[in-house]
Amino acid sequence: MKNYKKTDTTLWTGRISDDQLYLHEKIKCVNLENEILSKPKKQSFTLLGYTCDEGVKRNHGRIGAVKGPDHIRKMLATLSNHFNDQIDILDVGNITCEQGNLEDTQLETSNIIASLLQHQNFPIILGGGHDLAYAHYNGIKKQFPNKKIGIINLDAHFDLRKTTNQGTSGTPFYQISKENDSFNYLCLGIQKASNNKELYKIANELNVQYLENTEYTIQNKNNIATVVQNFIAKVDYIYLTIDLDGFSSALAPGVSAPSPFGFSVDIAMETIKWICNSTKLISADIVEFNPKYDIDNCTARLASRLVNHIIECMIDE
Repeated sequence: MKNYKKTDTTLWTGRISDDQLYLHEKIKCVNLENEILSKPKKQSFTLLGYTCDEGVKRNHGRIGAVKGPDHIRKMLATLSNHFNDQIDILDVGNITCEQGNLEDTQLETSNIIASLLQHQNFPIILGGGHDLAYAHYNGIKKQFPNKKIGIINLDAHFDLRKTTNQGTSGTPFYQISKENDSFNYLCLGIQKASNNKELYKIANELNVQYLENTEYTIQNKNNIATVVQNFIAKVDYIYLTIDLDGFSSALAPGVSAPSPFGFSVDIAMETIKWICNSTKLISADIVEFNPKYDIDNCTARLASRLVNHIIECMIDE
């Protein structure tokens, strides 16, 4: 694994207790170069960092998301731990992008995700650019080649730009659509101002389901729940991807493409809960966090709370 780097364990620090009161005391760091994954005896959630913003650079976005995963870890570390001993949370390190070779990084990321799924770990991937989605989906398909995978994307953008010579952070779902016979894609929070007419045309040609940000509100909760549940019913598994630039920039200033008209935390939290409760969610990621433009760690804190919320909602009762 030439692009792999083990976790910097100094990121997992904070207040010290005698009873794992904080997440940094709960997290177990695993070096994939020295340790072999095995099927866990407990319910296991595994963090993997995708320290890559080459796709953002190719898409002419503002770079800096490469440093996102470690900043999210820092904010996760200090959160209070309410998980019992039957829950494992692992950190297996980062995949890097050396010398701008995005395709190599995506392939290695896919292989690790497939291995995590094979060993019954629930992957939560920390980005990094949204080009991660192409790698993430391919990792799921490698492990479950005969299953119908549904993608639910909380995002301001379709990310359906047509590829020319190379993939970018704006092309992952178009790439997926062209490489698979079945393409099941639901976008929540799409903004007209951030997607041109050609992107809407592509979305409609590919039968993409979507709700615009004016519809994706807590006041429209019941209608949104119906859309989400109907989508989930048509697939075998769900892959959830959360682009932080879908949130209002008042909540998430530290992203690659900020927007003042993004969605709010309340509807995102509700949506995540519905998806987790479906029992079909098998993998998730959080992308486009750019600490270079964050303010008082607002976006990093939001990302860490979303990770914590996913785990809370996924725990077997």
